[in-house]
Amino acid sequence: MNKLFAASTVALIASLSAANAQTEIQWWHAMGGELGAKLEEITKGFNDSQDEYTVVPSYKGTYPETMTAAIAAFRAQQQPAIVQVFEVGTGTMMAAEGAIVPVHQLMEEQGADFNPQAYLPSVVGYYTDTNGNMLSLPFNSSTPIVYYNKTVFEKAGLDPNSPPKTWAELEEFSTKIKESGAANCGFTTQWISWIQTENLSAWHNQPIGTEQNGFGGTSARLTLNGPVQVKHWENLKRLSDEGIFKYGGPVGGDNAAPMFYSQDCAMYMASSASRAGVIANAKDFEVGYGMLPYYDDVEGAPQNSIIGGASLWVLSGKPDEEYAGVAKFFEYLSSPEVQADWASFSGYLPITQAAMDQMATFYSENPGADTGIKQITLNEPTENSKGLRFGNYVQIRGIIDEEFEQLLSGSKDAQGALDSVVERGNALIAEFEAQNQ
Repeated sequence: MNKLFAASTVALIASLSAANAQTEIQWWHAMGGELGAKLEEITKGFNDSQDEYTVVPSYKGTYPETMTAAIAAFRAQQQPAIVQVFEVGTGTMMAAEGAIVPVHQLMEEQGADFNPQAYLPSVVGYYTDTNGNMLSLPFNSSTPIVYYNKTVFEKAGLDPNSPPKTWAELEEFSTKIKESGAANCGFTTQWISWIQTENLSAWHNQPIGTEQNGFGGTSARLTLNGPVQVKHWENLKRLSDEGIFKYGGPVGGDNAAPMFYSQDCAMYMASSASRAGVIANAKDFEVGYGMLPYYDDVEGAPQNSIIGGASLWVLSGKPDEEYAGVAKFFEYLSSPEVQADWASFSGYLPITQAAMDQMATFYSENPGADTGIKQITLNEPTENSKGLRFGNYVQIRGIIDEEFEQLLSGSKDAQGALDSVVERGNALIAEFEAQNQ
C-alpha cells in the first residue's frame, strides 16, 4: 500500500510539474555592459508578468559574432527562437529562405495584438518587405545627429542655441571657431559609411542603389557615386586639408569622440544613442544638439535620416508553443511603457507612436533627446530614404572606409573613390546574388 501510495505521489508530482512547466525561449543578443543589464531587466519584467513562458537572454558577442553563431546553430539544428541582428545583416537574413519566420506572419498566426500601423514607418520601414510587411521587430534603433559644444560657440561669437542647419553654415561656423581660437577644428564624425554616405544620401533623397536601395531584390546594385555624394566627399576632403574637419578613423570612427570630449573639435556627428555617453564625458562644457546639416541647393532636402542599430529575427524550426511565447514577448516589448523606459534609458528611438507620445515629458525635461526622432520622422520615407538592403554589406562598409582614406591621402579624387566603392561593392553584391539564387 505504501509503495503504491509513493508511486502515485511521484506520478502526481510529475504531472503537476509538467502542467506548471514554463516554455523556455532562447534569445541570443549582442548587447553587453549597461545595455545588456537593461535588456536582462526588461526580459525579467516579461518573465515576471506571466507564468507560461520564460525568455532566456544570452550574450553572444559583437553583432557579426552573434549572427555567425546563430547561422551555425541553425545548421546544427540548435538555433534560438530569437536572434538580434544588426541592420546591415537584414539582406543576409532575408536571403536565408526557410530559416526565418517573418514577424508579421508570426503575429498573425498566433493571433497576437499586432497593428502594423502603430509602428513609426521611418523606424520599421528598414525591416519591411516591398509590400510593407514587417520581417523583424526593431529593438534598438538610432539615427545620427549633431552634438556641439555650446561653450566653444560662445567663445567664437556664435549663438550657442543655434546649431548649423546647412553645410554652408557648418563651414562658416567652423571657420569662425578655428580663426577665433575657440577650438582647433570645426567638426569630426563617427562612421563615414553610415553617416557621411548612407545618411547623407537619404537626407538628400538620393538613391544609394537600384531596386529601391536593394529592397526590391538581390539584383540591386549600388549607385552611390552620384553628383551629391561626390560633391560631399569633395567637400570633406577640402575641409580636411584646411583643418576644419578631422577624420575620426575607419568603421565607427573611434577617434572622433575623444576629439569632441577634449574640445579639440567643436562639433561631432554621431549616433543619437551616444547621447548618454556624450553627456557623461562632456565634463567642462555644455552640449547642444542639432539635426544633420544639408545642402540647400539639393531639391527635396532635408528628407529624413535612416536608422542604425538592430532588430529581432525569429528563426524557424521551433515548436508552436515557443512561437506563441515569442509573440507574447514581442507584444510586451512593443508596449508603450516598455518602449518608453528602454528609449529614455538608452537613447534609442521609440518604435511606436504611442511610446513616442508617452515620452513627451521625458523629452521636455531632457533638451535634445528628441532630435533623432524629429529628424527621422521629418518626412514620410521615400524609396531613397527608407533604408538600404544589400548582401555582403558589412564588407562594403569596409570598402567605403578604404576608398575614403584613399581620397584623404590624395591617391584618388572623390569621383574616383566613389566609383571604386560602386565597382568593388557591386562585385560583392553579385557574389551574394549568385550564392542565394
